[in-house]
Amino acid sequence: MLHGLPMDRDVTPFVPPSQITAVRETRPVSPMLFPDGHEGWLVTGYEAVRQALADTRFSSRQDLGIIHVPFPTPGMPEMTEPVPQTPGLFISMDPPDHTRLRRKLTGAFTVKRMKALEEGIVEITERRLDELAKLTPPVDLVQEFALPVPSLVICEILGVPYADRDTFQHNSSKFMERQVNLEDKMAAYMAINNYLVELVTSKRAEPGDDLLSDLARDEDLSIEELVGMAFLLLLAGHETTANMLALGTFALLEHPDQLAALRSDPSLIPDAVEELLRYLAVGDIFFRYAAEDIEFFGETIREGSMVVLSLLAGNHDPERYEHADSLDVHRNARGHLAFGHGVHQCLGQQLARIEMRAGFEGLLRRFPALELAVPAREVKLRTDMNIYGVHALPVTWA
Repeated sequence: MLHGLPMDRDVTPFVPPSQITAVRETRPVSPMLFPDGHEGWLVTGYEAVRQALADTRFSSRQDLGIIHVPFPTPGMPEMTEPVPQTPGLFISMDPPDHTRLRRKLTGAFTVKRMKALEEGIVEITERRLDELAKLTPPVDLVQEFALPVPSLVICEILGVPYADRDTFQHNSSKFMERQVNLEDKMAAYMAINNYLVELVTSKRAEPGDDLLSDLARDEDLSIEELVGMAFLLLLAGHETTANMLALGTFALLEHPDQLAALRSDPSLIPDAVEELLRYLAVGDIFFRYAAEDIEFFGETIREGSMVVLSLLAGNHDPERYEHADSLDVHRNARGHLAFGHGVHQCLGQQLARIEMRAGFEGLLRRFPALELAVPAREVKLRTDMNIYGVHALPVTWA
């Protein structure tokens, strides 16, 4: 039985921790002891993770029971009460509450609507590449490219002033840190919350031509729900894609044969994006709560148990993908779990795909001599964050 959840990718920066791989091979649904002594479950096999994501008996609600954090967090007090639900934060809800709020957004994130935005996203990407090209290397690709592109895109879609991004990104980063005390985490959350209250209130008073204004026009949504939805969209809209762009570039630079294949045949980029999503799974860990006794893959998961789903381990399951720990841009990686599965599957996945295709295509085209400016071992990984990636990626070019 695992004692706590291994987080460090100790084999390479890109594949699951060796302890998790070992558990998946022997018992893909296995008991795990949390630091507080609570026994929960870890799900690592591809089919098991996929089915758990689609099974509504595994609840996403955090107010049903005490959340037992699977990694020690200094300064975090032992939780003795359920975490209350946050209005509008529909990823932490079950149907029908989840269905009601998500339905408000489905029209905004259709494939057709995202395709209509693609030209603008490519223009944003090219402008950032123009700015990158003006700099003298080495530069930090995170700060100069990977973070600005999705931030610019989501700010434009939502109607958030891009000038506010530094304050928001600072607080969202602090909120996403694992090893931060509860007081600092709550201070960051309240700063974001207060900013968004002012923003959505102004959108309701004077709506514009943007997604938050469209939501604010809906009188069925309270200000508190609007704030929760805005928080989710803004955070998810830049954190995950930014880390995929940076970590994906790192992975390609560390696999020169795969990088060469993309340079010689850019038509492979859509498939490469899917493979990088599978291979890296930056949003690795999902939490669920057993709402009843569940017989699952030969195990009895008792009502009240916390269940941890490792999307990364599922994506690296050799029973689903041949040579799963290898990066292969020729692979058909569709069916991967990087965007989740079931009713909570990522609403913005088409937007993320467009941004990544534009980002990787433009970066490889404009910087054919791109390489790391430091040894790979010196790249600081985001093992301390809820969204995996790199804190900085120093790069250079001829």
